[in-house]
Amino acid sequence: MSGRPVAVALTGASGIAYGLRLVECLLRADRDVQLLYSQAAQVVARMEMNLELPSSAEQAGTALREHFGVAPERLQVFGRQQWTAPVASGSNPPDALVVCPCTTGTLASIAHGISDDLIDRAADVMLKERRKLILVVRETPFSAIHLENMLAVTRAGAVVMPANPGFYYRPEKVEDLVDFMVARILDHLEVAHDLLPRWGAGQP
Repeated sequence: MSGRPVAVALTGASGIAYGLRLVECLLRADRDVQLLYSQAAQVVARMEMNLELPSSAEQAGTALREHFGVAPERLQVFGRQQWTAPVASGSNPPDALVVCPCTTGTLASIAHGISDDLIDRAADVMLKERRKLILVVRETPFSAIHLENMLAVTRAGAVVMPANPGFYYRPEKVEDLVDFMVARILDHLEVAHDLLPRWGAGQP
């Protein structure tokens, strides 16, 4: 990766902990982050983590930088209609965009090139510029429409990584399940981490 920022988008799917842990790990790995969030993500953050994400991107940025203990240049936060954000243009794209968690509605918009908000537009930019786009879809069961949309974005160049944590490493708490998924995302971003032991490591 070039060292440019990594963009993370939080949508209204259950599993906001995945996205926030990903942001934390990227910052710890000395990667700058551009954070986008939907209106529904504000509701989910409050329900699942008692976290208030202000509607104002400026206020949310201040709160999240304080939460993660980083300087303003390390973590930028953009609103859903902030069309002047760097991620909105192919002239200044991030290294990668991870939509985590990703609703099936966001998946559908991306699959069909509908750019009604900054998250959809940022994803569209990543596809057209042939940059890495990871969609951490959180839904069950999947309908035929969901599966067809996953196939469409995969053919367009995205990586579909449903939030399906493994159990072979014997997780003991919810945070272990979150770290499993975040570790897989970081692997695809080529960001070093020590969240989990590697499969087969230390085996004869």
